[in-house]
Amino acid sequence: MAGIGNSPEVKLAIVGVSRDCFPIQLTRNRLGEVVKACEAAGLRLYHCRKIVESEKDAIEALAELEQAGANAVVIYLGNFGPEGPISIFAKRFTGPAMICAAAEESGHALMDGRGDALCGMLSASYNVGLRNVRVHVPQMPLGKPKQIAAMVSHFQRVAKVLLGVEGLKILTFGPRPQDFYACNAPIKGLYDLGVEVMENSELDLLQLFQAVGENDPEVVRAAEDMADELGSANSYPDLLGKMARFEVALTRFAENNLGSREFVIFANKCWPAFESAFGFVPCYVNSRLAGKGYPVACEADIYGAISEYLCQLASDAPATLLDINNTVPEDMISGTDLMNAEPSDLFMGFHCGNTPSACMKDYRMNYQVIMHRLMEGPQSKPDITRGTLEGRLRPGPVTFFRLQSTADGELTSYIAEGNILDIPPASFGSIGIVAIPGFARFYRHVLIAKRFPHHAAVAFDICGRALFDAVSMLAVPDISAPLPYKALYPGENPFPG
Repeated sequence: MAGIGNSPEVKLAIVGVSRDCFPIQLTRNRLGEVVKACEAAGLRLYHCRKIVESEKDAIEALAELEQAGANAVVIYLGNFGPEGPISIFAKRFTGPAMICAAAEESGHALMDGRGDALCGMLSASYNVGLRNVRVHVPQMPLGKPKQIAAMVSHFQRVAKVLLGVEGLKILTFGPRPQDFYACNAPIKGLYDLGVEVMENSELDLLQLFQAVGENDPEVVRAAEDMADELGSANSYPDLLGKMARFEVALTRFAENNLGSREFVIFANKCWPAFESAFGFVPCYVNSRLAGKGYPVACEADIYGAISEYLCQLASDAPATLLDINNTVPEDMISGTDLMNAEPSDLFMGFHCGNTPSACMKDYRMNYQVIMHRLMEGPQSKPDITRGTLEGRLRPGPVTFFRLQSTADGELTSYIAEGNILDIPPASFGSIGIVAIPGFARFYRHVLIAKRFPHHAAVAFDICGRALFDAVSMLAVPDISAPLPYKALYPGENPFPG
C-alpha cells in the first residue's frame, strides 16, 4: 500500500496460530483460504509459513516475518489458539498487529473440524492484556475468509496511520500569532505518541529562504511546475520565483533534518510578520506541499498538522486544514439536498488559501482579503498579501478530525463525517459549505464544551472508521463523534425549550 508521498508503505503479513490439542491442519487449511480471499480482494500480504503452536514457534515466525520485511501483521486463530505464544508474538512484533479468528464453516464439520475460536479470542484478549500489548480487534473478529479479507483491508488503513505516527517528525517555524492561543497546546502528548518535534524561529525560516538562489535549478523547476498547475488561474506570474524559493527552502530543510524519522510535516507561523519579510503569503506553497503529502498547518498549529497528516494517512490522499468558520444564510440553501443534515447543521469550512488544488472544484491564485485589510489597507493594491489559492472546495464526502491536547496535557479527539455541498459559498478563501448531520448539537456539546480549537483537519473521503480505530490504538482516551438525536451528550439539558 504505497499511495501519496511522505507516507509509510504497509507491508502486511498474516500468521496462523493453533493450540496443540487441536489439529494444526485446521489452521493451515483455513489460513490458506483466507490468503486466497485476500489476494482475490487485491490485498498483498506475506503468508507466514510457520504456524505458531509454542513459544519456540513464535520466535521462528518473528524471524521469518523480519526477513520478509513485514511491518504489520494479522494474527489468525484457525482454531482456539495458544494464548501465551500469541501474546509473546504480538509483544515482540515491532509493528501494528490485529487478531482475528475463524468462524465455523458447516454443521457437518463440528465433530472433527470444530475450531472453538470464539472461545480462543477471549483467552487471547485476556493474555495480551496481561502483557500490556495493544492490538487491533475488529468489531466482529470472527468470520469466514471473505469476511476476514474485509477486516484485513480495514486494518491496512489503520496500520498506515500507526506506522506514520511512529515515524513522524513535526517541524515548526515561529510561535503562535497574537490571539491564536487556541492553535497551540502542550506538546508532551505528541512525545507520548512517539512523535518528534523540532521547533525553529521565523528568523531561521527567513535565513533558509535567503540562502536559496533565484536561479537555483530546483527553484526554476518548481516555478515551472507552479505555472503548469495554475494554468490560466496564475494571477500573479511575478510571484512564482519567490514562492518557488520558499518551497525549495522548506523541502531542503525537511530532507536535512529528518534525523531518526522517516516522515515530516510542518506547523508554520504565517502572519503577521511573514508578509513584510518574505513579500507574499505562504498559502499556495502550503497547498502544494500538502498536495505532495507534506501538510503545513497554518498559524503554528502543531496539533492541526498531525491531525491533517492522520487524515492523509487514513484516506491515502491529500488533506487540508480549515476553520469551522461561519453559519450559512438560509437564502443560500433553498431547495438544496442537505444530505440528511438540518439547516442548523451547516457551516462554512474556510481558510486563507492552503488547500491542495486536487481538493478544490475550482481555484485561482489571489490575495488574502483579511491580511490585505489589516496590513495594506482596503483601498491599496495588493502586494505582500498575494499568494493564496482561493476557490470552492470539492463537493463530496468529507471527514472532519482533530487530535488535541487539553491544557493539562491529556489527549482528546473528535471525528465527524459529512459532505461538502455543491453550492457556491459566495465568499473568499479556500471555502465550502459543509453539512454534517447532528453538527449543531455536536458543536455545542463537544467542540465548545471540550474546548477544541477552530482549526479542523479535513479528509476528502469517509474514513472515520479507520481514524477511530487508529486513534484508539494510539491510546487516546477520549474520541467524540456526533450522537443521534435522542442520545444526550454529557451535560446536555434534557428539557426542550
